[in-house]
Amino acid sequence: MKAHDGMYIAGAWRPAATGDTIPVVNPVDEEVIAHVPAGTAADVDAAVRAARAALPAWSATPPAERAARIGAVRDGLVARKDEIAATVTAELGAPLPFSEAVHAGVPILVAGSYADLAATYAFEEKVGNSTVYAEPVGVVGAITPWNYPLHQIVAKVAPALAAGCTVVLKPAEDTPLTAQLFAEIVHEAGVPAGVFNLVTGLGPVAGQALAEHDGVDLVSFTGSTAVGKRIGAAAGAAVKRVALELGGKSANVILPSADLAKAVNVGVANVMANSGQTCSAWTRMLVHTSRYDEAVELARKAAAKYGDRIGPVVSAKQQDRVRGYIERGVEEGARLVAGGPEAPREQGYFVSPTVFADVTPGMTIAQEEIFGPVVSLIRYEDEADAETIANGTVYGLAGAVWAADDAEAVAFARRLQTGQVDINGGGFNPLAPFGGYKQSGVGRELGAHGLAEYLQTKSLQF
Repeated sequence: MKAHDGMYIAGAWRPAATGDTIPVVNPVDEEVIAHVPAGTAADVDAAVRAARAALPAWSATPPAERAARIGAVRDGLVARKDEIAATVTAELGAPLPFSEAVHAGVPILVAGSYADLAATYAFEEKVGNSTVYAEPVGVVGAITPWNYPLHQIVAKVAPALAAGCTVVLKPAEDTPLTAQLFAEIVHEAGVPAGVFNLVTGLGPVAGQALAEHDGVDLVSFTGSTAVGKRIGAAAGAAVKRVALELGGKSANVILPSADLAKAVNVGVANVMANSGQTCSAWTRMLVHTSRYDEAVELARKAAAKYGDRIGPVVSAKQQDRVRGYIERGVEEGARLVAGGPEAPREQGYFVSPTVFADVTPGMTIAQEEIFGPVVSLIRYEDEADAETIANGTVYGLAGAVWAADDAEAVAFARRLQTGQVDINGGGFNPLAPFGGYKQSGVGRELGAHGLAEYLQTKSLQF
């Protein structure tokens, strides 16, 4: 798609406050494919003012009508699915089949789920002699990441609109074209002017201005824990609500009774998806000592299949970051089983699918989020040891447990300090709440729990 040279504010594309731009780079060939405006505090202020002006009418719109607009957005996503996939592939570097199935496909499911929820959610209920109303929190500042650019937008904007909120979106500077395409779809869907607004720009400039703006009632942010802490601190000073979906270092716990080959192969595939750029990826594979050597060999073979199947990471900065972690793993004594820090291609921001064995729980690669195609195999002695290792990071976003039967896996999963656990390869559910414990975040996305993040309650006693 052709990039817009302005901001989408109050239902129209408007010139940015300055002529400064941000280049958009294709990670496969390192070529600049577009430029988008570098938004400033002035652009953010204009967008927030538009959102505030649109709030009274949109919040008073019957839920069924809000549902119809979200349904129209969903239809627009379907109609332009091929264009969405091509755009994500161009600016993120994901292989086209993955972009078609995941980057374009999942947002359709999520948008559809909120069209349904907006029409059926209990915005009013009787509790004894009280009537309790669920009302929109107000203007939402949505700050989204680059790794799943459209999914993260829809997972914030759709529930916010369903709740009756208005939105100002600041997308990641690496993947702004997908956000502009989404703005076109929102416009075509007939969402009233000012209900959704888009400002492109850098995080420390436009993102910070949005998070700190007095006219924003809730900041919904997905990204690093470090940035999330800063947003939380700024919001706390203003007693402003936040929803933070942050980092992860998820454990893939393979109990001795499990189908080892299946657990290892699915586990490696989970980390390699999206070139490892998934906050919920099962990057720590925990295997009982009696089956550890077999698991290492299975992981080595599995990783070898992905050499030509995964795309690059998003940028040169991200490539350097991931390769730096791989070097750190070698320095700290982990055994390199597959891959390594050397770039597999001369052009593009590629990282080799990498597997480490003999990783101990305290190593840097076992504690910090790498955000690349890197799997760390850690041995454990018994279930108590596995539980300690799995819970032994500052994160608690996701995870997996494998066992001979679901009941055994569930019993262990209930002891994990994490927000979402896949049992024996359980599939993605767009209605299930997603979010983390500990420093993986505050609040939940998706389904009814995600809608509730954008609501506040009022009770009337009779």
